[in-house]
Amino acid sequence: MNDSKLRDFAALVLKWSPKINLVSKSDLGHIWERHVRDSLRLLPYIPKNTERAIDLGSGAGFPGLVLCIATGIPFDLIESDARKAAFLMEAARQTGAPAKIHNCRIESAPVQPAPLITARALAPLEKLLGLAEPLLTPDGFCLFPKGKAATAELTLATPLWHMKVERLCAPDWGESCILKVSQIRHAGAA
Repeated sequence: MNDSKLRDFAALVLKWSPKINLVSKSDLGHIWERHVRDSLRLLPYIPKNTERAIDLGSGAGFPGLVLCIATGIPFDLIESDARKAAFLMEAARQTGAPAKIHNCRIESAPVQPAPLITARALAPLEKLLGLAEPLLTPDGFCLFPKGKAATAELTLATPLWHMKVERLCAPDWGESCILKVSQIRHAGAA
């Protein structure tokens, strides 16, 4: 893991955030703890041989660009906001991250399916599954950090989606968890 590149990235978030609202003003003093470290929680669940990944709704680069910098895994970062996409391009350039930025809606992103999909604070699980399913390889999985609403989101998504879900938690995470989701199939699909 490249700590200096991650610190460079965090500094870029601080520099750009007042102009394009990458993170809330109250989070500016806590970029490392609330965003970088939170993104790095996904690391132990990413296989070392992962060839590429997709991050949906990348925003300020959490978790996709952070994981790209930390692992060297090529990531396709999909972000519809042109200003945030410009930030991601500059951050990838300055950190040397092997990321390709797509400034478009997720539904129209010109990317091939990948074995790993990530997304953080993008949408409730039931909508997230609809965005992820067409972009996930059959043997792949998604890692979705979720907060205290994870159980309610699972309850709402279960009638609509067939899936295998592992809830990954740690004692120091409080009410948050990571949902590892695979074998996603819409309940209406044959």
